[in-house]
Amino acid sequence: MQKLQESMYKLIVETSTNLPKDVRRAIKAAKEKENAGTRAAMSLATITNNITMADENVSPICQDTGLPTFKVKTPVGVNQLKIKEAIKAAMVQATKDGKMRPNSVDSLTGENSGDNLGDGVPVIKFEQWEKDYVDVRLILKGGGCENKNIQYSLPCELEGLGRAGRDLDGIRKCIMHSVYQAQGQGCSAGFIGVGIGGDRSSGYDLAKEQLFRSVDDVNPNEDLRKLEEYVMANANELGIGTMGFGGETTLLGCKVGVMHRIPASFFVSVAYNCWAFRRLGVKLDPETGDIQDWMYQEGEKIDFSKEVAATSEEVKEETREVVLEAPITEEQIRELKVGDVVVINGMIYTGRDAIHKHLSTNDAPIDLNGQVIYHCGPVMLKDEEGKWHVKAAGPTTSIREEPYQGDIMKKFGLRAVIGKGGMGANTLAALEEHGGVYLNAIGGAAQYYADCIQSVEGVDLMEFGIPEAMWHLKVKGFKAVVTMDSHGNSLHRDVEKTSLEKLAQFKEPVFK
Repeated sequence: MQKLQESMYKLIVETSTNLPKDVRRAIKAAKEKENAGTRAAMSLATITNNITMADENVSPICQDTGLPTFKVKTPVGVNQLKIKEAIKAAMVQATKDGKMRPNSVDSLTGENSGDNLGDGVPVIKFEQWEKDYVDVRLILKGGGCENKNIQYSLPCELEGLGRAGRDLDGIRKCIMHSVYQAQGQGCSAGFIGVGIGGDRSSGYDLAKEQLFRSVDDVNPNEDLRKLEEYVMANANELGIGTMGFGGETTLLGCKVGVMHRIPASFFVSVAYNCWAFRRLGVKLDPETGDIQDWMYQEGEKIDFSKEVAATSEEVKEETREVVLEAPITEEQIRELKVGDVVVINGMIYTGRDAIHKHLSTNDAPIDLNGQVIYHCGPVMLKDEEGKWHVKAAGPTTSIREEPYQGDIMKKFGLRAVIGKGGMGANTLAALEEHGGVYLNAIGGAAQYYADCIQSVEGVDLMEFGIPEAMWHLKVKGFKAVVTMDSHGNSLHRDVEKTSLEKLAQFKEPVFK
């Protein structure tokens, strides 16, 4: 039991901190394809830098370590209850050690369990087989990309593509539309798993199962092979790009599976995964629990630290770099334009879903006038002296705060919001009226941004749990791009508009 628990702990830590070799190859290819000097190139350079930092620090690649999903295949006679017990114990230890963020929240009370355990968490799915070893695979799929999953019921009408029928060409349209609708909110460039058929629940299971395939494999079904190749050849023509900044690479992988359905239903289910595609697997000795081999680790491991460092590369897309320190004045904000790179020194304050809901009906615990709020749920550890340390601190997806953000900015005098994926019309209007700005940080770059944090100066509202508390962070050299300004301009709105126009070119039938 002890050896089995140690093996599960190693699997959890490696999955959270060490990006698989096949994913690294896909990111390297995207980096080489991108035009130098663009915001997309800067983003990919930050991503590869972050991967290296996670390797060196053995810390989470992304602060959102997701909802852990284990797929376990066991020989007949192996005690599955013992495996489940070992997984849970290993998960508690990994959370305590800062390799996982405490992500398990009671859906009714909002209380965070603090150890990643709870009803139905982690997800563990067992299957028996006739091989003589135990196969355990783990995927850590964060909330930002999970929220961009989508399911279609054919026939349907799709924006930009028209009618999608109950055939291979209708499926093609659904997949292309799924990439378009994700935009940069799922930390593009991303990977998608597609499930054709089944019912609503089994269709999503099939889609997620495709994410356990290797990026490099070839689909044995000829029709699905052609479909995967078509999507990979054409989805990047949408121009959404890394983080939704525009660019050459929007999709890094597409895997499609199929199952039977009933005549009345025809579902196409898409599981979207961010660039931080964290899934690994191990083969275990069923008697001892020892790791016999690792999966997804074939071939040479790309060491991004050996490549030319480009995170500080000048962005040449008609932009400038501006240094800000709070409190920020309205005049400083009005001078900023979409495309400017902002470097923040001084204090910023985290605020996610619970904080925004709280601030909508309560006073702030501190004076936020002229301050910066950061959409972030960090991974935190407290040392023996009671001092907090940031282990991972990338941005979370901002669109969830759209119902609150504009009103909160005006109510408390906030001047800047940092997040990822952009926000909507209500926030954009508030930025223009109040004099505010939205800054897009690089999603998933949790080590890169943690390195910018000099100290933790305080924390409020800890009753919401570590990810949802308001952390007071002193930063230096915290870099993000202005994507929504106080003049009514939004890069996210513009990219969505142009990508919809490009999507329309794929309206005509391809597969007969």
